[in-house]
Amino acid sequence: MTFNQASSLFKNDKIRELSSTNEGKRYLKLRSLSRKDQMKYLIDKYSINVEDASSREWLEILYNSNLTAESIDAAIVELYNIERNVRRTNEPNLINELYKIHSFEWGGLHQNSLEKTIVDNYVKKITSYDLLNNAIENDLLNSMRAYVLASWYNHWTSIIIEDVFKDHEKVIPAVGLVKKVDFFINDRPFDLKVTYLPEGYVKEYRKSKALRPELTLMKRTCRQLNIGFNLSAPDSFLIPDLWQKLDDHPDEIATDLIAELQVCRETLLNESIDNPELLVRWLYENQGVRRFDASNRLFLVLVDNDRFFDSWKLKRARPLISEHVNTYLDAIQDNIGFQLNFNWEGETYTTESDVIFVVKQTQR
Repeated sequence: MTFNQASSLFKNDKIRELSSTNEGKRYLKLRSLSRKDQMKYLIDKYSINVEDASSREWLEILYNSNLTAESIDAAIVELYNIERNVRRTNEPNLINELYKIHSFEWGGLHQNSLEKTIVDNYVKKITSYDLLNNAIENDLLNSMRAYVLASWYNHWTSIIIEDVFKDHEKVIPAVGLVKKVDFFINDRPFDLKVTYLPEGYVKEYRKSKALRPELTLMKRTCRQLNIGFNLSAPDSFLIPDLWQKLDDHPDEIATDLIAELQVCRETLLNESIDNPELLVRWLYENQGVRRFDASNRLFLVLVDNDRFFDSWKLKRARPLISEHVNTYLDAIQDNIGFQLNFNWEGETYTTESDVIFVVKQTQR
């Protein structure tokens, strides 16, 4: 595979095709070192002759050089450790700061629609200067604060979790930013996805078992017990809200319903652990259009089995995550995960994937 062929595959998001060949994996690893200072480190370390070439040409020169795969891996690990040592020193303090977050809400704002939300709801809708200022002070600032805190939490917990993987001897990190590849395990590239037991997956599971939706049952029971709730609130808010209200209620009707819903979720979780391909296929087939791809993915599924809606807190539980991840990586011999066929918008795709479940359960 020539450098231009590899570059073309990369630009067209053909990461799986790249990763299926040694030349493609060579390109991906070097592409992860494409920052000028990183390539300079590689050039100096192995005395690569670049003559008068500009830094924009270095990637191609390195690709076509006599650098061995082992040499590239060694340089990547060294560069990673240089950056990692800085983060490692601050990691305990960072985790302590992350534990100051007591709620996780986007405030109604999301990255892909942040500007649109502001323009549609404030810029175009309000004609009074005083009302606009009032809305900013009492509504928008609170939403922005929640959005920034949630983004901050996601950013730093993601780095901590990635470092857990990259610290392992079987993992070669993607040091720089290279799309759809976070690291290589046994020389296979993977994009790490941290998620929870998806609410949509729970809903489909109940439907497949001819069970009524959780939300329908909870609304009905709340009406029976005269528990108030906001009918106009989105399902993503209502499900945990009504669950908590019913869980706190002393009436046997509420207690029985929550116990029934809990058992159903636990059964689904256990079935997913026993047969992870069903969950992985669902995750691939329910991607958003803007983020769709069929690259190799390793899913880290975090579940607080006693408090499902607090599973987001486990992203900062580094010792718990480290225990599960290292157990998984230690057990790998040669092949990792499984090959999966999935459908998306009328086409069939093939990928390689696997799941690591991190389940927290308190003894009752």
